[in-house]
Amino acid sequence: MNSNETVWQRIKADWAIRPVWMNLIFYFCLYMTFIYMPFDMFYKPAANDHEIWFGFALTGWWAKATEPLHWMIYAAGAYGFAGMKRWMWPWSAVYAAQVVIAMVVWNLVNPRGGGVTSGLIAGAIFMLPLVALIRARARFTN
Repeated sequence: MNSNETVWQRIKADWAIRPVWMNLIFYFCLYMTFIYMPFDMFYKPAANDHEIWFGFALTGWWAKATEPLHWMIYAAGAYGFAGMKRWMWPWSAVYAAQVVIAMVVWNLVNPRGGGVTSGLIAGAIFMLPLVALIRARARFTN
């Protein structure tokens, strides 16, 4: 960043690197890495913890034990999207596929889930970023 460049110019230049949908995923990864996961790990009591993996909910200390893995995934995503790293393809799509599976399975197996219809709707919604990430191979060039 040169001395004449404003913060807003820097942000605008950063947004120009990726399509809008990818920027949303990138900034979500930043939020999860620097705001939510530290809160989740260091402030939230284990008794209130919930982590979802492939649609199955972990609670309490089991959830707390898997939080570092989620934190590392979000941090890797933030780093990878920031620099549009080559290794992000296919790994960003692999994680997105896990989210699609989780959305369907959670609605089917969790008592708070909405059943088949809700699972299919949620899965279809999260298929959009999955397909976009699969098709974005050429964007990951560094």
